[in-house]
Amino acid sequence: MRRASPECLRVGRAPTSVADRLELVDPEAIVRILEPLAAPQRIERIERVLAARIDAVTLVLDSPHDPHNAAAILRSCDAFGVGRVHVVERHEAFLASHAVAKGSERWVETIAHPNAASALAAVHAAGHRLIATHPAGELEPAMLTQVPRLALVLGNEHGGIEPDLLSACTGRVRVPMRGFVESLNLSVTAAILLCFATAGRVGDLSIADRRKLYARALVQSVPRAEDILRASGLSL
Repeated sequence: MRRASPECLRVGRAPTSVADRLELVDPEAIVRILEPLAAPQRIERIERVLAARIDAVTLVLDSPHDPHNAAAILRSCDAFGVGRVHVVERHEAFLASHAVAKGSERWVETIAHPNAASALAAVHAAGHRLIATHPAGELEPAMLTQVPRLALVLGNEHGGIEPDLLSACTGRVRVPMRGFVESLNLSVTAAILLCFATAGRVGDLSIADRRKLYARALVQSVPRAEDILRASGLSL
């Protein structure tokens, strides 16, 4: 997919909507205003999804190029309950195909970093152990559940993981294959490893994070939410 396509979205940059600026607003104020306007079935679905969200697993993407891959990875993250992705933007912006993402970019927090050092600082501060994907990795996918807090590192489609990020990884995981091909598509690899990495894990978001995400979900679920919040006197 061409990056110049109008369906490609830039993800993980400066806040551009109420939902992306929630860290500047009291989430409880948003909940008080919007919750009565949301359908009970929608509230139940939001609460069920957030209860299963996993903070112990995150992804670090080293400058992915293809918006199709990027979108598919975000979609897999949402599907497997991973709510945060770190992206190292070495040479170009992180773009995702809107048609492929199917709205998952709204539910997965994407943090763009200008370099590997910034991403490593964020991941280490959260207590994650970095595990790189590599065809000759010593770990198999099922072993990822043994890492209490996991940051799974995936490289660029052509160049792989750059040395400054790879050197910070304390292990490597491979996807076992028995055919003639030596590797899988980036997004396919991500989906397989996320499936194994999240298996058996329970939702572990803090109460504060769950309330923040609940407020975000209400903003994205209630029609004309931004207008309603402003009319209610909430400073945005």
